[in-house]
Amino acid sequence: MSLHEFTVKTILGEERSLGDFRGKVVLVVNVASECGYTPQYAGLERLHERFEGKGFAVLGFPSNDYGAQEPGTDQEIATFCTSKYGVKFPMFSKIPVKGSGKHPLYAFLTQAAPAGEVKWNFEKFLVGKDGTVIGRFPSSVEPEDTKLVQAIEEALAR
Repeated sequence: MSLHEFTVKTILGEERSLGDFRGKVVLVVNVASECGYTPQYAGLERLHERFEGKGFAVLGFPSNDYGAQEPGTDQEIATFCTSKYGVKFPMFSKIPVKGSGKHPLYAFLTQAAPAGEVKWNFEKFLVGKDGTVIGRFPSSVEPEDTKLVQAIEEALAR
């Protein structure tokens, strides 16, 4: 199984194959607009801009699973992200990321070691060029944290 096997809906309602990211290092993040970690959008965008030209992308997946902190529609979320944080990295339609109804993408991500449910908004999954999960970082790890940046640089060098 690989990240590249999934097709998901963008925040604008279009189907997009994650196979488009084959050969790239990807950071998949479940995001929310009304969370204490919401300011991480700015760091995620800086990270995306810093490494995009080297074969890296941040993918944002809004979810309302934690504290109902993402109540908006896809359009409202898109407007919020671009107007407040200047987000240009790919954003996708709101999905469930935990429990029995979680999206198949997150069923795949959370089966990788260390396996387990997503604990909160802004948990980060680092996916290698081959589409397999190579790292997982909790919400408390800021996007520009040395540990995360180093893991991205190492994955890009492979």
